[in-house]
Formats: sequence, C-alpha cells, structure tokens
Amino acid sequence: MCGIWALFGSDECLSVQFNSAMKIAHRGPDAFRFESISKFANCCFGFHWLAIVDQLYGMQPLRIQKFPYLWLCYNGEIYNHLRLKAHFEFDYQTMVDGEILLHLYERFGVEKMISLLDGVFAFILLDVANRKVFLGRDTYGVRPMFKLVTDDGFLAACSEAKGLMALSHTMDSPASITPFPPGHFEVFDLKMSGKVESLQLDRFHSCTSEPRHAIYDAVKMLPQGFDLETVKSNIRVLFENAVRKRLMAHRRIGCLLSGGLDSSLVAAMLVKLAREEGLEYKIQTFAIGTEDSPDVQAARGVAAYIGTEHHEVNFTPQEGIAALDEVIFHLETYDITTVRSSVAMYLVSNYIRSKTDSVVIFSGEGSDEFTQGYLYFHKAPNPTAAAEDSVRLMKELYLFDVLRADRTTAAHGLELRVPFLDHRLTAYYLSLPPEMRVPKNGVEKHLLRDAFKDLNLIPENILWRRKEACSDGLTSVKKSWYSSVQDHLESKVNNEQLENAAKTFPHNPPGTKEAYYYRQVFEKHFPGQARWLSHYWMPRWIQATDPSARTLSIYNPDKATDDK
Repeated sequence: MCGIWALFGSDECLSVQFNSAMKIAHRGPDAFRFESISKFANCCFGFHWLAIVDQLYGMQPLRIQKFPYLWLCYNGEIYNHLRLKAHFEFDYQTMVDGEILLHLYERFGVEKMISLLDGVFAFILLDVANRKVFLGRDTYGVRPMFKLVTDDGFLAACSEAKGLMALSHTMDSPASITPFPPGHFEVFDLKMSGKVESLQLDRFHSCTSEPRHAIYDAVKMLPQGFDLETVKSNIRVLFENAVRKRLMAHRRIGCLLSGGLDSSLVAAMLVKLAREEGLEYKIQTFAIGTEDSPDVQAARGVAAYIGTEHHEVNFTPQEGIAALDEVIFHLETYDITTVRSSVAMYLVSNYIRSKTDSVVIFSGEGSDEFTQGYLYFHKAPNPTAAAEDSVRLMKELYLFDVLRADRTTAAHGLELRVPFLDHRLTAYYLSLPPEMRVPKNGVEKHLLRDAFKDLNLIPENILWRRKEACSDGLTSVKKSWYSSVQDHLESKVNNEQLENAAKTFPHNPPGTKEAYYYRQVFEKHFPGQARWLSHYWMPRWIQATDPSARTLSIYNPDKATDDK
C-alpha cells in the first residue's frame, strides 16, 4: 500500500502543487519523496511509501541502471514477479516486486507487460527516451487511481482524488477528475513542454477471461469438466493458491474476521499456510462490533477453532456516528451502504495500526459478487440472469466494496489483500455453468460452501452461516447499525431539504435523510464531483427501498447471523 502522485505539464510552480500530494500521506507513512523530471518542463513524481517487500530499495519513483530512461511510480503487489523474473531470465537490481514492470515493458511493450501481471496495482510509467507516459490499473480496481486532464494537456494522476482537488491550472473551466477505469491502460505522448496528448485507452483484461499470466502460475492446468467433485476440487486448489501467493511480505500479516463464511475461509487458510511456510509469528485476527453483535460472537468461535491471536474491538453507535465525516472524506463517495459498512472497517483499521504490529491485512472482500452471496440472488428470475448480474457486480466492485476496503485500511497505513479477487479463481468460477452457481436449498453461495464441506477448515455452523450485511451483523439483531444512524440523522436534515433533494442534487438525488446527510458531507469535501458515483448500490429483483439485507422481505433473522 502506497500513495502515488504525478504531474505532467503543470501550469503552476511545482513547489505550490506539492501541497496537494500531502493529502494522501496516510497511504505511505514510512517515507515520502518528490522528484522532478529535468528533461521536461514542470513534470514530477510524488510518492508516499509503506515498506512491505523491499525495505531498502523500495523507494520510488523506481529507476534502475539498466533502464535509466524509465521512471515508475506504482502502488500494489505483483505476486508472480519472481516467476516471471526466472522464466524470462531478467537481471534484477532490487528486491522490489514492481521492478518486473520495467523489464517486461522494455522487452514486450506496455500491453503485454500489464497482461502478464498477477496482482493488484495502479501505476504511472514514464519512458523518457520515447516520450511516453503510461497509466494502468488492475482488473478489479483493488488499487485506486484518479486522473485529471485539462483541454490543453496538463495531466495529473493520484491514488486518491483528494490529491488532485486543489491543483492549479490555467483553464477557465473546471478540470475533469475521474476514476481511472479498472482493467485498462492509457498511453500519452509527452511533449517537451511537459503537456500530454492521449493516444490510446484500452482494456487489457476482463473478469470473465482466463488471464494471460495463468501459464506462469504455480497451479498449472486444472482438470477439465463440470462434474461436481472436479469443480469443487478446482475451487479449493485455486483458493489455496490465491492465499498462498499473497503471503509475500516483510511485515506482519493479520486478517479481518467477521465470523461470516468469506472472512472465516480466508483466515483459516491463512493460518494453515502460514504454518506450512514457517511464519515465525501467530496470525492476528480482528473482529469489531457491539457487545451483542452476532459477528463478534461468531468470529470469537472461529478464532478459537483455527488458533489465532484474536482481537475484539467494541464500538458504540455513537462512536460510529462521530466517525462519519472523516470516513466519507477518506472514502470519496456518498453511496449509502458503502458509508455504513465502512465505519466499522475504519475503526478496526485504526485499532490495528495503533495497537498492534500487523500491517498486511487479509480480508474476504469480493466473494459475494462472483459467488452470488447477496440475499437478493434468491429472487433471480433464472440462472442466466443471476450469472449476468454477478459479472455486473464484479465490474462495479471499484465503486463499492473494493473502494471501502482500500480506503478504510489505507487511511491508517495498512495494506489490504483480497484473495477472493484472484484473477484465476474469479475467472474459473465465472466460467462454470450458471445453474451451478445459484443459491440452493435456500442457501446462497452453496457451491463455495459445498467445496469446503467435511474438510474441517472452519466450524460447520460457520460454513453454513447465512448471509448478513456487514453493516448489520456488527450490531444487535434487535437494532441494526443503520437504524441507529437513521435515528441520529433524523434531526440533521429537515423535511423541506429532502423534498427539494432532486433540485439540490440532480445527479443521484438522495431519497432519505441519511442519504442526504452523506451527500452533504461529500459535497463539502468534494464539491461538484458527484458523478464519481454512477449509481447507488441496491438489491435487484425485489422491492427494496434500502440497501440493507435486513430490510428485505426474504431476510430471516433466525437463519442470518455474514459479511455485506
């Protein structure tokens, strides 16, 4: 986890613009560097470092003697860098996983380079010799990046939009700040003035396609066919591989544990593989909730079962409400369910950073989208419609769950790892016949659960524990977190404001006082940027007025007790 920032063709003195780069200092608390590019006017890189892999040579922009004309700023982890290094016989000069980008680019060009990367990343690559700038972002947007481009060719890129909001430029009209699209790369021509011209913006990978880097993976060809036992075995193999490759770290590893299926599987597999790999410390797990939270109780049982050093963080609704403003600032969104579910993750991340030495944090994000874990999938009209909606959710992850997971952890200088979003695992699961993936016997994620049945990896009651919204399970069944928030915000927004919401906020007009309040806070921090969010997250195929699973007619509190 790091913070990247770069300007090309700044209209303002760089020393003035540098202040904007400090807005993302939380992403890299270990060190920072600003470096201007002497051959081009008003071009520079800024980097905030969280040292994870190479604590000696990991500072950026990364440059090596072999390719002195290449400059790289990137945020992420490339899990297959050593395999690629060995296969292509690259001569490394550092231990930095990102060095592989320089070698791959030099030999193959940017498109093949990026398609061979197994990991999560956002990068800014400068080729001084050929006067080109390249931007790229991983398939699901696990690592964030925003760009600002003016009509006269000023380009700025940053891990978070807040690092671009105050930049100065000479255009009369406001500059457009947009999220860089996941699974894409962009090529710019760099003029001697420092200004740029976009030449190409293309997708390099989609979630339904087998990634090109699969041939260099530790797991080679999988058994073919769709008989149930073969499929279940392949799921287990790919999931174990996804967790194993993410053990790459020189800092202590921990895991978020809600007591739901997804986080429990990740934690259990992490503990198993950490023992096999000979990690010298015990894995720490972290649960958060109120004292009567079903999540906290379930997580306690899982932690005891798998043998972790377990931490419980208790919070009150009042403490959560007090954090709303800063949470929205870090999130850079006003989506209702994203804000709700981010509060607890923000508070537990603060605890991890201040009270423990774990820095690399595993979590179960992403599973619900491709395994059809949300309760509304029970109402899908047919398996094909459910499969199509699963792909839609995967493509939109960077707006919702992935955004939440990155920003809440990065706010406290932690690095998030999400094995369920492994490229091969998701591509394989999404290639299965639609009828295999739908809820069965009234249970969502049935295929995933069935794949780990009778293995004793996690307790049986957790394996079949029904879906619970992560913004709900952390509080009492009697009164959900969202209810406490709505009660508090009732007096913060008056009826007249809500009645005029469509005029005040024509894009995504808020329909409740809670949504109105979130939008007000967002506009305070990021005025005029509401279009970063294309739409609110809401359940489908069922009459829903609120994103919480507990408001749906199919919710059964006797069966439910999991992650969103």
